[in-house]
Amino acid sequence: MIAIVDYNMGNLASVQNAFAKLGKKTVIESDPEKFKNYDKLLLPGVGAFGDAMTHLRERDMVESIREYAKSGKYMLGICLGMQLLFDSSEEFGFSEGLGLIKGSVTHFDITKFSTPLKVPHMGWNRLFSEEHPLFNGLDKEHYLYFVHSYHVNCLNEADIIGRTRYGYEFTSAVASDNILGLQPHPEKSHKNGLKILENFTNL
Repeated sequence: MIAIVDYNMGNLASVQNAFAKLGKKTVIESDPEKFKNYDKLLLPGVGAFGDAMTHLRERDMVESIREYAKSGKYMLGICLGMQLLFDSSEEFGFSEGLGLIKGSVTHFDITKFSTPLKVPHMGWNRLFSEEHPLFNGLDKEHYLYFVHSYHVNCLNEADIIGRTRYGYEFTSAVASDNILGLQPHPEKSHKNGLKILENFTNL
């Protein structure tokens, strides 16, 4: 059974509906004591990094998520949920993250854009993926749906399993053992996104 973490910062219904299309039952879980009972954990997220960490701390979820990560069971962060897996973010000032993957979160640096582009990065874009079970059945280049103004700087090259170009190349998918993250929204990415979620359920 997959638990979708409810910390009042995610588009929970859309994520749950996407799994339902695959015939997979999920539970929206707000009790951190129950996280350990699930086969897989999904951390969604919409909004600001600092607010999200505040919500997680207020609900006593931070240590429960970290303990789950140590269990070896698979965990997937989506969009802001992926960013929370990292050490810190500069969004609206410095905020400490979950520290499950080494690196930080930074705003798109528009001074590095070769042509003028709007931020947030919003809409369909290519994800160039490495070999990983999360992308089984997909071409190495596939379109997914993005909505974000910040992106991760992953310190360990081996943890990067997907890259996307928007002004410059940035990390859009990560995997550190059982800890997985996607910057795009698979639940909004039609058949490609559903295939990724299906692959996640099969890990």
